[in-house]
Amino acid sequence: MSDPILIPRPEGLYCPQGDFFIDPSRPVARALITHGHADHARAGHGAVLATRQTLEIMAIRYGADFAGQRQAYEAPLRLGEVTVSFHPAGHVLGSAQIAVEAGGQRIVASGDYARVSNPSCAPFEPVPCDIFISEATFALPVFRHPDPAQEMEKLLASMRAAPERPHLIGAYALGKAQRVIMLAREAGYDAPIYIHGALQRLCDYHIEQGVPLGELRPATMDKAEAGGLREALVIAPPSAFASPWVQRFADPVIGFASGWMQIRARARQRGVELPLVISDHVDWEDLTRTVTEIDPAELWITHGREEALMRWAELEGRRARPLHLVGYEEEPE
Repeated sequence: MSDPILIPRPEGLYCPQGDFFIDPSRPVARALITHGHADHARAGHGAVLATRQTLEIMAIRYGADFAGQRQAYEAPLRLGEVTVSFHPAGHVLGSAQIAVEAGGQRIVASGDYARVSNPSCAPFEPVPCDIFISEATFALPVFRHPDPAQEMEKLLASMRAAPERPHLIGAYALGKAQRVIMLAREAGYDAPIYIHGALQRLCDYHIEQGVPLGELRPATMDKAEAGGLREALVIAPPSAFASPWVQRFADPVIGFASGWMQIRARARQRGVELPLVISDHVDWEDLTRTVTEIDPAELWITHGREEALMRWAELEGRRARPLHLVGYEEEPE
């Protein structure tokens, strides 16, 4: 194989022929962004190319002046000597894989991706390529995520069993909160859902984009009102559970929606009574299935459990390398 058209640098993945970075961890002159989560989308770049929804999400999170210039991806385009195209990643609203092509070589940087059904975004699109760059967030054989509908039924069963206790569910503001709401709606829960103020703008944006979240009410009531709240589902970002906000609710059931809830020790450390294993990332089975399906000549592995995936690739006779990129911390997920 000829020299790759993407190379790892301290700022992130760099394309010399196009003079741009993909999901850089610090401000650069030109950045291509896969999705709006904070460890991939940062403010301060000279120019940003991303899907329209990702640009709008970044504006919501960072303000309208988050970059010097913004360009919404609409079709494959030339940047210098390379052709760039965006393809659905199935992770969160606006998420995309970025394919870079030149000299007969195609590299796909997948960002974060998922293979399970998610009505808030387009499903993952397998893209044939020479090099596939994959996350490894849950790249251990122990991570086999259950059906999200079953986890939602666990939540609704708990609400039926303890109707006198409000259920407070921790969920990341972009993607996971809306996913939990959608799963509740799909399961037939049509009562109002209360949301923490930190979720309001992103939930409003999902509704504007045609994602049917149903009736949402702000969870901004005072302590007296919150103390009398019963038979209620309340969604809040994980940070809210370490703030005085949570103390206004009387005897709540504390839940947390994350792929990490499969590790019971994490649930206990967080004081989570109702762990919900709901993830927006591929688990071990979907990750290895995706690599097998795409069948790249080489697999590059970014943040996560690199060792197990490297070993799997070796046993499968696949070329693989860890990138050890800096700045992709473990997401709250």
